[in-house]
Amino acid sequence: MSGPKPTEQHLECISSPDPDVLPDKHAAVDEELRRYVVAAGSVEVDEATSKRLRRLIDKRVLIVMVGTYFLQSLDKNAISFAAIMGIQKDAHLVGQDYSWLHTVIYFGILFAEYPTNLLVQKLPIGKYLAANIFLWGLTLTMNVFGFNFAILCALRVLLGIFEAVSQPTFLLLSSMWYKREEQAHIVAYWYGMNGVQGIVGGLFAYGMSHVNSPVLKSWQLLFVLLGCVTCLWSIFVFWWMPDSPMRATCYSETDRILIIERVRANQTGIQNRKFKKEHVQEAIRDPQIWLYILIQIV
Repeated sequence: MSGPKPTEQHLECISSPDPDVLPDKHAAVDEELRRYVVAAGSVEVDEATSKRLRRLIDKRVLIVMVGTYFLQSLDKNAISFAAIMGIQKDAHLVGQDYSWLHTVIYFGILFAEYPTNLLVQKLPIGKYLAANIFLWGLTLTMNVFGFNFAILCALRVLLGIFEAVSQPTFLLLSSMWYKREEQAHIVAYWYGMNGVQGIVGGLFAYGMSHVNSPVLKSWQLLFVLLGCVTCLWSIFVFWWMPDSPMRATCYSETDRILIIERVRANQTGIQNRKFKKEHVQEAIRDPQIWLYILIQIV
């Protein structure tokens, strides 16, 4: 059994927007989150309750991360599958053109990485993720018109810009919804879709290469089908994915409070949309940050 459950008095205090009701120590907490802050020790989450909440979270959050990363990896590598279907010949790719199509997507990712990291902090994360999924699905579908290098190159850059949302968003979601000891497994689940897409994508491409259409070439059909599936998935994400534990109306008010209390021990916060220069200063003074930068450079 769990510890003391939120009483009506607790709920009234938590739901009150009046800052006078809230303790001074929570003054720096994000305004939306502050309404759900429970006084230390007033609510305890036991192991059975924690497992129940984890299952609820997995059904809403983990399924979206796994499915989205699978589609992102599949869509990014669709150009490889298209190569065996004759896109190089039909698009008049010569020399290093095909190799550049693999490279330029990372220019888009590099360009979008900073604004995306900023926007996921400012916007409703579920809706922002769904919008980007729809846009990269639409971009992938537009590859049907890629009959020269310039068009394909521009579309690959756009694909990188929209796909750049995935990893920053998933890392934020992993820390927002899951306990510290669970996060490594969660990241492994969605990151593992890199390998799964190679298996599924290869089989799918093999089947598509045997399709004969009087209207579209097999590589065009491949892009259209993958793009449409991605756009449909974005609609599902928009409907299914909660923006945060505080906005998760799919859960009861009590469960939302328990979900927030469950990750309190992480001491990393759940949401904060205000820029704080002291956090930047702390990061600059942290030797682990500089070691991580060094590892990336080397």
